[in-house]
Amino acid sequence: MSIIAIHKCSPTDTLDMQQMVPKLARVKSYFSDAPDVSTLEVEMADGVPVNYAPGQFNMLTVFGVGEAAISISGAPNGARLIHTIRDVGAVSHALTRLKPGDLLGLRGPFGIGWPIRAAHSKDVLIVAGGLGLAPLRSVLYHILAHRVKFGVVTLLYGARQPEDILYQSEIAYWRESCEINVALTVDHADVKWPGRVGVVTQLIDQAKFDPQNTLAMVCGPEVMMRFAAAALVEREIDAENIFLSMERNMKCAIGHCGHCQFGPNFLCRDGPVLSYEKLRPLLKVKEL
Repeated sequence: MSIIAIHKCSPTDTLDMQQMVPKLARVKSYFSDAPDVSTLEVEMADGVPVNYAPGQFNMLTVFGVGEAAISISGAPNGARLIHTIRDVGAVSHALTRLKPGDLLGLRGPFGIGWPIRAAHSKDVLIVAGGLGLAPLRSVLYHILAHRVKFGVVTLLYGARQPEDILYQSEIAYWRESCEINVALTVDHADVKWPGRVGVVTQLIDQAKFDPQNTLAMVCGPEVMMRFAAAALVEREIDAENIFLSMERNMKCAIGHCGHCQFGPNFLCRDGPVLSYEKLRPLLKVKEL
């Protein structure tokens, strides 16, 4: 007599299966931020709000094309889901071609976000490069909504050229409000650009903050984050108070497929935000 083993799904298995099925969402509005960058506001087709923490991401699906991990760049109140997307591949290209009313799939939110609670009563230094401002935009919204809970807040932002600067009207408002110190730089500029020219890490030397009471959040190209984190350590900020948002090829978003493995970490599950103290030895390994 043969015995057939029957596998019973555990609650964890059921939850993972549910997380793998995208829900329907609809594009509510579309805005072009830069020559190759677009911001989509989406709403769930069933009308149920999605709660998320600053720094988390969603998996967005264009049916018939594919799925991609996209950071949430809106205010973390669940009412609006904002995603800023650079046109760099087949899926992102299709996402940036969606128009209001178009349907897409959405899974999430996933990942560990920025350590907002740990930043209470501290100075907050935000260092962003290029599209790296998108995952940090939620932090800025949260800080502005709870401004009394934080000390001096500084945004250091660098882009390739002036037309690549994201959220320009918002940055202008933040500067005028004086609630956030803002410093901008670009890698390349023409004579019309009135600001700083150079890499964003050069702004760290001029930033004013109390290194013993500062929490830093960094997002951008990996090489930029390595140099920025090292510069912040030179300014005597502890590595455990410096946080980076890492990016790898995320497929399942729940730590099963292994595509986003970075050393012992699965960035979709253990990140994407991790402390520099944890990341520093891994960032020294070439091609990891």
